Amino acid sequence: MSESNGALARQQQLADGIARGARGEPHEDDCALARQQQLADDIARAGGPKLANPDDADSVGVTMFDLPGSDDLTVTVLLGREHLQRAPSQSLVRIESRNDKRKYLGVVTAGPFAEPDGLRADSDILKAVATHRGDYLPPFHGRVQVTILGEELKGGELTPPRLRPLPNSPVFVLKDDEAAKVLKCGGDVRLGLAVGHEQVEVGAPAKAKSVFPRHTAILGTTGGGKSTTVSGLVNRARAAGMAVILLDVEGEYTVMHEPSDHKGMQEGLRARNLTPEGVPVKDMTVYHLVNRGAANPAHPKLRPFSLQFARLSPYAVMEILDLSDAQQERFLKAYDIAKPLLRELKIFPQEGHPEQEQLALDIDEFERGYPRVTIPLLIDIVRACALRAEPKGDKKRTRKGSEDDADDAPTFDPWCRELKAPGAVQALNKRMNAANPPGNTVSWHAVQGRLSRLNRLNVFFDEQPNSKRPMTHSEMLRPGALSVIDLSDTGFSELNNLVIADILRGIQDAQDTACEAAEQQKKSPTPVLIVVEEAHEFLSEERIGRTPVLFEQVAKIAKRGRKRWLGLCFVTQLPSHLPKQVLGLCNSFILHKLQDPQVVTLLKRTVGGVDEGLWDRLPNLAPGQAVVSFPHFARPLLVSIDPSQAKLRMTD
Repeated sequence: MSESNGALARQQQLADGIARGARGEPHEDDCALARQQQLADDIARAGGPKLANPDDADSVGVTMFDLPGSDDLTVTVLLGREHLQRAPSQSLVRIESRNDKRKYLGVVTAGPFAEPDGLRADSDILKAVATHRGDYLPPFHGRVQVTILGEELKGGELTPPRLRPLPNSPVFVLKDDEAAKVLKCGGDVRLGLAVGHEQVEVGAPAKAKSVFPRHTAILGTTGGGKSTTVSGLVNRARAAGMAVILLDVEGEYTVMHEPSDHKGMQEGLRARNLTPEGVPVKDMTVYHLVNRGAANPAHPKLRPFSLQFARLSPYAVMEILDLSDAQQERFLKAYDIAKPLLRELKIFPQEGHPEQEQLALDIDEFERGYPRVTIPLLIDIVRACALRAEPKGDKKRTRKGSEDDADDAPTFDPWCRELKAPGAVQALNKRMNAANPPGNTVSWHAVQGRLSRLNRLNVFFDEQPNSKRPMTHSEMLRPGALSVIDLSDTGFSELNNLVIADILRGIQDAQDTACEAAEQQKKSPTPVLIVVEEAHEFLSEERIGRTPVLFEQVAKIAKRGRKRWLGLCFVTQLPSHLPKQVLGLCNSFILHKLQDPQVVTLLKRTVGGVDEGLWDRLPNLAPGQAVVSFPHFARPLLVSIDPSQAKLRMTD
């Protein structure tokens, strides 16, 4: 008989067996299953299986023998049918190896799976019953795979295991309070609930120096729940006494002073005994650039602000303007002319201000610019240098009443306030003679054009009577304050980069001052959290290659942040665009749904301690679920993030 004929014969045999069963005629397989069912019924009538140890009454299962393919730190646990759903995935268990009196703690990383007793799950008879819509359910048991976290010592401490649990060791599921103690996942900045437990809260301590000042990354595809996570994080961090600055690229968080009105959010909040609640208006301020719209113009505390050009590093400005080498040389030459000119005109440092003198000496131009240098001043200097570089026959020369023009300077009408002061143009001519700027009017005009384009944005403070002043960064550092920087109407990424660079530098300076004052008063400074939404637009791999100075500023803030209680949180839906240097700055991760295998591979090298079971679930996480890893956790966790209590503009 051929193989195909044999398969057909077996199928016919099964069909005949089902038919005999329908007629009430016994069959050998049916009798075996009946005997198993009768044995199970007899054991149940006798009060259940007899336990070798009365202490095992609360156990859910026992460890299985190891197989040749068993992995280190993992064991198979068999569960009784009645305990099948008592050990869900990610739940913590204790294994008591009674023979050698050792205890182990582990986590369920696979399962629970249901398996029939005495039969293979893919046996022919079970497939035939299912195919023909039979209602027979054989006796079955459960199986889970447990990853060992460590051996539990008498004092409750965990130590790396030297041995494995012996076979037939009872397994107990930890209660929520004990699991929370083992996981060490609590904190006043609540994130949600640990999956695998009923009520194990997951959060982070706002005042722990090992957590937020060590920087955080929130990553995930669109629709995975990042905005909900950010909303809950900033709201609870603020409520815990932190000062939060949120760089909002889309204006999504500008309505957080209102309670959530989203039906799905409200239902989720009720299920967790939480209520919709907005950020108190007194604690929330929305800032937007002057001459730019606001995503929520009705916000009761809406503050327009301007940028202060002098606070920007000249090297960062060159990168943002994407100047060529020749243009960079002329920009720096104009900048070097401006500094002594401001000193000679007593604009900065001013007479009688020794602190300004010291500041002028201490400035590191890779970090910030020279005070009182403005774009109009640089434009005038560049125009003057361009006119000087023109061929002599093309120049309009100044007339001073003599045949010699000692300054050899062109005539131009200055339009910045500084050069309209008496003697200012002569001082400029003197400085240009000393600096001997290079020629080539084309490059000078190109620099002038870039600066003029930047100036036409009308976002820089110019000290005119109606000019909106730059933001006062120290006001943002008040405990419990939420400052949302609305960048939704900036128009292009270069302007966003200017704003972010200005704010990061300003916050760093203000926090340095606050830390010094707190140290003198022997107090702890206010912890500060800066959240950068759509971080890939500001710190992409391509952009960092073109703007290394800007990245170095961010890296310096990140490196100095821990000592200054200044933490950064990078949020992006495109983690593949973030350079490895940025991810390397982060110690805490909240990973929503990520489907790109290359991104997952990169994160595996960056985020330690995540078991393969969690990595396998990452591409299929439901909205609102996230793999969370914080330094104070005993291990990374799968977390069901709390719904947002505050309103969001773009909630689906």
